[in-house]
Amino acid sequence: MDNYVTGAVIRRLREAKRMTQEELAQTLFVSSKAVSKWETGQGFPDISLLEPLAGALGISVIELLSGESISNRNLSSNMTRGKFYVCPVCGNVIRTIGEAVISCCGITLPPQEAESADEAHAIRLETVEDEYYVTVDHPMTKDHYISFFAAVSDQGVQFVKLYPEGGAEARFKINRVKGIYAYCNRHGLFWKKR
Repeated sequence: MDNYVTGAVIRRLREAKRMTQEELAQTLFVSSKAVSKWETGQGFPDISLLEPLAGALGISVIELLSGESISNRNLSSNMTRGKFYVCPVCGNVIRTIGEAVISCCGITLPPQEAESADEAHAIRLETVEDEYYVTVDHPMTKDHYISFFAAVSDQGVQFVKLYPEGGAEARFKINRVKGIYAYCNRHGLFWKKR
């Protein structure tokens, strides 16, 4: 694991809940001295206490480990404001509708920041009946390739996973598509507005 909960995080979250060290200790069935040691960096909570500690502080275990509580500012669940997360270890792709802390293969994943498609990652669209035929003129080798295409609308996401030595192409239903995304395993996420 890259992170473990720190005393400063425990203290900040405990104080935000307006709890004393004694109250937190009673909730977790530990001594207030143990909580004091955690908060001063003289010790760490046992791993078996992470879930109850996170629950007592009103956050998830991943938020506790990352040191950030997440509040979703995308309360209307607007699909076009979602985020993509890509695991560099296994290649998993996660799409969220709002703010989240995402972990895969033991690491916390940052959200991918989409850039406008550059010359090397130009996303080309061709309309074929009721679909977009999407292509990117890009190498598709084992070391450098387009990993996926996604078409995002206000109603959902259409997703096509690509593999090395295949073609960098996909088809998507046109219905309400607002943007097309392409992810390069070396250069990140690119998009083209519709």
